[in-house]
Formats: sequence, structure tokens, C-alpha cells
Amino acid sequence: MSTIFNPKLFTMLKDGISKEQIYSDVIAGTIVGIVALPLAIAFAVASGVSPEKGIITAVIAGIIISALGGSKVQIGGPTGAFIVIVFAIVEQYGIDGLLISTIMAGIILIFFGLFKLGNLLRYFPEPLIVGFTSGIALVIFSTQIKDALGLDIDHVPSDFFEKWATYLHHMHEVNPYALAITAATILITVYFKYINKKIPGSFVAIILLTLLVQIFDVPVTTIGTFFSSISSEITFAIPDFQLSDLGTYLVPAFTIAILGGVESLLSAVVADGMIGGKHRSNTELIAQGIANITTPFLGGIPATGAIARTATNVKNGGRTPIAGIVHALVLLLIMLFFINYAKLIPMSILAGILIVVSFNMSEYRSFISILKGSPYDYIILVTTFILTVLVDLTFAIEVGIVLASLLFMHRMANIDGNKMIKSDDEDDIENYETLPKGISVYEIGGPVFFASAKQYAQQLQTIGIQSQVLIIRMRYVSFIDSTALHNFKETIKLLRESGISVLTSGTNDDVFKELKHHGVVELIEESNMHKTYQRAVAQARELLSKEA
Repeated sequence: MSTIFNPKLFTMLKDGISKEQIYSDVIAGTIVGIVALPLAIAFAVASGVSPEKGIITAVIAGIIISALGGSKVQIGGPTGAFIVIVFAIVEQYGIDGLLISTIMAGIILIFFGLFKLGNLLRYFPEPLIVGFTSGIALVIFSTQIKDALGLDIDHVPSDFFEKWATYLHHMHEVNPYALAITAATILITVYFKYINKKIPGSFVAIILLTLLVQIFDVPVTTIGTFFSSISSEITFAIPDFQLSDLGTYLVPAFTIAILGGVESLLSAVVADGMIGGKHRSNTELIAQGIANITTPFLGGIPATGAIARTATNVKNGGRTPIAGIVHALVLLLIMLFFINYAKLIPMSILAGILIVVSFNMSEYRSFISILKGSPYDYIILVTTFILTVLVDLTFAIEVGIVLASLLFMHRMANIDGNKMIKSDDEDDIENYETLPKGISVYEIGGPVFFASAKQYAQQLQTIGIQSQVLIIRMRYVSFIDSTALHNFKETIKLLRESGISVLTSGTNDDVFKELKHHGVVELIEESNMHKTYQRAVAQARELLSKEA
């Protein structure tokens, strides 16, 4: 059990944390707490629940995920990806149905961790992740048009096309004040960082624009229009349910568990790349499960690792779970003493914040890049995107995984062996022993695709970091998909930043085109990419002699 569940905080406390690092974590946690406040409120309201539920989630889940998680710097709480799912569950099953589904999702996540499914992320191709993330971003954007324009609509349809048809039908009712506030919120959120990088623009937008609305009595709807009272208390309550109805909640529970698991592990992977660390994926899933079991009893909603807040934590010096705990405590203090002022916040401010969130979630650069790449990746991306927007996330992921597997098998069946470059010599691995110390060789033995991408990247990093020059032999690589390209690129960046020279040999023309399209050739430099292994070794020796 200890190998499966081994929280990073316990390990770091055992090893010791310096006073300087604790200070840095407290500062980072405070900043992240301020960043999280407007997001927690916006995510809750957009999900169809009261504002305090978002803050409660950030507080309770934030503490649990940081204290028990497998990442040093993960920040937990409500996220934009859950908005669509939570809103749909509340609409269909009510708030008790949401709480039961979340608790069941937590149990499922714990089982994922206990059965060591923490590496399941490797089976999610990059086009699939970008497809459903972009799809969710579009859906979130669509849900905010009513408040962004101040439209007077009693009920907005859930169907994507019907929703937009309703908006167009009411377009003559646009409230210019609401539109101006939305535009101002977007501008402040996006551009305030050029004035002050420590204070988040979304926080400034909420304070400044809410004050202006109240001072000048601007006629726009506020949170108080929909929620007459907002509680500042965290109370324990058991949701009302019948045992015979639990089967009804299995589908929403699995949806929450799958999305929560994927997003938390994706956030942990991103964080690893930023700090050069290595998270414990199974521990992370168990911690996420415990958080989602606990939070609903205290009035919260689903939680997971938040990529943007985790990145903010790292950029501000957070390097231990103490930062995540501090972030939660900051939110708790704000909730206890200032939550009643949340009623004054105009809905158009929250809409502006969520429009920025949806834009950042869209991953439009990756989306466009994949569209221009392999047709196999293009099919997975577009299919997942369309199904996420028009059907639902769970169905989109299921179809995406099956489609990725089928396309991979088709791709393997159509490999042209003649396209693989054979080196001038057919050397065995023993030949590598004659190389000077400081030169390492890593040979990739076949196609590099989503299921093997992470493993190859980790091995490359492990071998490369111990070298001065790393030669990557690619003579047997028949194709490389976008997931592998993403991992490959991030690994090369890390090695180059560590002062390690990277060379390649034996890349076939099709793989070279993919590497060039995704910016890997530019990163490695074309002069370091050779047709034959002998030329790569010759350059490696030359580089080594220069460094000496």
C-alpha cells in the first residue's frame, strides 16, 4: 500500500524543508489564493450552484489534494472543465444528485489509484486531449453569452445549436452596460499583468468594476439577483438519496472521475516539466478521490488539479505542498470575512473572466498545428471536438480512444519498411562501449505513438541528463504521432536547457517532415540531424573535444 499511496508532503517533511522555501511557498500560496478567488466563484455560478460552493471546494479539496497528493506543487479545486458536466448533472438530478455523483466519482478515483491506473494518461492521445479540451472551451464560451451581453432569457437551451439560435433571437435586447463591463473585464484580466505580475487581473477586475457598478448604480444583473443570501459557514450534511437509485448516478460519476483523473494527471505532468520533478500518479489519483468524497459532505462540488493555478504556483516560487495548503487557507479567510460582498459582483464580470478561461483552455495553437499534421491525428481531433460539443464528454473520450486504437492498427498495417533508413553499419549495442565518456546513445526501436510516448520521453531524459552529448538513433522509427512529438519536444527542451547537445541519426523523410512541422527540427537544429550514425558520432566527438 505504501508504494501506491505515498504523499509527496510526507516525503518532503521527512527530508526537511528549509525556512527559505517555506517562506517562498507562503508567498506563492497567498498569490494563488487571490488568483483562485474569482475563478472559484465564477466556476460555481456558471455550474448552476451558489458562489460559496466554489470557494468551499477550493478550500477543502485544496488542502486534501496538497496534503495527500503525489505532486509537489499541484493546486486543487474547481475547474472550468467541470462547468458543463456539473451544470448538466444539477439540471437533471438536482444538487443532491451532484453530491452523490461526486462522492461515487471519488470512490472510483481511489480504485483507479489502488489498481495502479495512474499511467492511464499515456493512452489518451494528444489530439484527443486537445479535442475535448477545445470542445469544453467552446461550450463554456457558449454558456456565457447571455450574461456577457446582458440578455433577458429565462431558460437557455442545453443543445448547442438551439442555444445559439436563442441568443440570436434575443440579440436586439443587448444591455450595453453589461457588454461594456464584459469587455472591460476581459481587457483587465488579460493585460493587467503588464502593470503588475503578482496581482491577478481577474481579481482587479472584480474589485474595480464591482465598485464602479455600485457607485454609479449601473443597471446590470448581479450574483445577488440569483442568490439572495450566501453562506460563510462550512457545515456537514448528508445528501438525500435512496440505495436503489445509486445505479442512476453511475454515468455522471464515471464522467466526473474520468475527467478529474485525466485533468489532475495532465496538470501534474505539466508541473513536472516546469520544476524538473516526477509526480506519483497513483497517489495523486487516490488524493483526488479522497477530496471528491469529502468535499460534497461539506457543501462542495467536484474538484481536480488546476493547470493554470498550478503553473501560477510554480512561477511564484511554490515548490512544496505547503503552498497549496496556504492557498486554501487564504480562501478560507476571505470566505469567512468577505463572502457577503460576493452578492454585489455583476454577472457580466464573471462572464468576462470565463470567456478568458475558455480562450486559454482552447489550446488553439495546438489545435491548428494538429489540423496541419497527420490525417490520422486530424480525424481523432475533429471527431472528439465535435462529439464533445454536440453530444457529451464521456462519449467523446470513449469514441476517441477506440478511434485512436483503430487508426493506429491501420497505420501499423500500412508501414512501408523501405522507408526506414538503415545505418551504414549494422553495429550491435556493444559498439557503444567504445564511445568516449560523455556521449550516450539511445535507439528508438519502432513507431512512436501515444501509448509509448511518455515511456520513451522518460528514458531519453534519464539517459540524456547523465551525458554531455546524446545521440538519438531513429532508423527504425516508421512514424511518430502528435502525442509523441509533444513529449519528444518537451524532453529535447529540457535537455537543451541543461546544456546537453542532442543529435539524431537515421530519420526517414516522413518522420523528418513531422519533426519539422512541429518545431523539433528547429529546436535540435538541422545541422545536428544526420542520415547516418557514423556522421552523428563524428560530430559528437567533435563537440566533446571542444567542451574539453
